[in-house]
This record gives sequence, structure tokens and C-alpha cells, in this order.
Amino acid sequence: MYLNTPSRRTIRLTRRGRIALIAAGAVVAGTAVAVPLLSPGEGKPKPTTLVIPEGWRASQIYAAVDKALALPNGATKNSLHKLDLKLPNDAEGNPEGYLFPATYPLERNGKRATPESLLSAMVDTANKKFSGAPIAAGAQRNAMNVYQAVTIASIVQAEAGSKADMGKVARVVFNRLERGMPLQMDSTINYALGRSTLRTTEADTRIESPYNSYQRMGLPPTPIDNPGEEAMRAAINPSPGDWLYFVTVKPGDTRFTADYAEHQRNVTEFNAQQKQKASPKPSK
Repeated sequence: MYLNTPSRRTIRLTRRGRIALIAAGAVVAGTAVAVPLLSPGEGKPKPTTLVIPEGWRASQIYAAVDKALALPNGATKNSLHKLDLKLPNDAEGNPEGYLFPATYPLERNGKRATPESLLSAMVDTANKKFSGAPIAAGAQRNAMNVYQAVTIASIVQAEAGSKADMGKVARVVFNRLERGMPLQMDSTINYALGRSTLRTTEADTRIESPYNSYQRMGLPPTPIDNPGEEAMRAAINPSPGDWLYFVTVKPGDTRFTADYAEHQRNVTEFNAQQKQKASPKPSK
């Protein structure tokens, strides 16, 4: 069933935004990091593990693997067609959503890791996490399969400003799907455009892409990142509520509502906050 909804010019389900930082030799929030040890007699650190954070896209993970294994840029992505990754049929060979965020060794039993061994380990870990009875039962309880649950979890991972908000974001997704409303998630636009930003323009919402959740109904065709366990739990156990809109006005202040007029006021406050941040500070 379709309900009349406000113009796409005015609805904005803003996300918190993620700025990806690359750091070597230390664990930094939101980054994939090769953790080094100094080998005897060597002055340069030798990476021993690769840390993949929650919410990274496959493209970011491929680049991290290239860097950790000292491979040419694009080597891991270009090797995908040769890999036998144990993905669900719905994935159609696309590992997005199944490169599970965790710490992976770069050497095992005296053998150096390869793109195939690392990506296979990530997919195998995801399958263990996602194919158990709690996840399968939770997905079925919400009238979806596990792959759809992973897709919702990936949106939750991208959109939620905190772990406490994940269940509410998941509920907004379900409420909109049940009402026949487009999801209108900026995170899916960002995925389609290969970027991460808080600002989504009217032109952005008109792009031709299966990931344009402003123009297309239902879930995107694949997950939009690789979610962690908290996001997956939220996807199968959304918080109870009637919310249809949310916006992170400022860090730590995400507002959920079922009332469009209230949402408009929240968006106005968000825009004012962004404008204030963008204004140059007066020189002293």
C-alpha cells in the first residue's frame, strides 16, 4: 500500500557521515589498520594483522588488503573473479555485506596471507555469524531472508549515530517498507556515488542507480557496507516505535519522529548547525 508522502525536495533522512582515515601502525577508530611488529634486525615494522572496522565498504577493504600485503592498487579487486568465496546465492558473487569486520592474521602456519585467504576468512566469519539459528529465526520472524537482514543491517550501520540508535533506525526502515514509502536514505545515495558526506542535494536524489532509495522502492539490491554484530542484531530486533523520520542534528543528538512537521523543524535545526560549522571564524 502506498501512502502520500511529502515532496522529496523536503524529506531528508540524514546520516551521521563517516570520514575514512588511513593510518599505519596503530588502531584508529573507523580505519583498517595493519598492526606491525619489528622483526629482529629490521628497522621497518612488519604487519602481522589486519583490522577491518564495522561499516567499511568492500572497496575500502580491497584497498586495505592491497596495502597490508604490499600489492599494487586494485590487485585484490581484480582477483575477485578468480576467488571461490562461499557467498549466498542472493549475493550473485558480490561479497558486499559478507566481508565481516574483525582482526585477521597476515601470516598463518608460516604462510603469508593472500587476497583469497583474507577475503575467504572474512566471508567464512560472516557465514558463521549470520547463518546461526538466532539470525535465521529473527529474519524469518520479520518476514525476510538472511541476505535482506544483512542489507538492512548495512543501512543501520551507516545511518545510526550510536549503538543506542541502531534499533530505532532499523524500525524506521521497517515502518517505511510496511507503509510502501521509499526509504530515502542518504547512505544509499552515498554508496551509489562512492562517497561519504552529510549533504545530499536535490540533484543527488535524481541519479539513475538501483541504490537510489529516493527514486526506487524497497531495499537496495545489495548491502551498502559490511555491518557488525550490533547492527545485525538491530536488523532482526528493531526497537518498537512508530518513527518514520530521523535526523542527527548534532553528534549525540539524533531525533526520531513519526510527525513530518516535527521532522522539518529538526532538519531546519540540523541545517543551521551545518551552516554555523561551515562559516569562517572571525580573525582576532
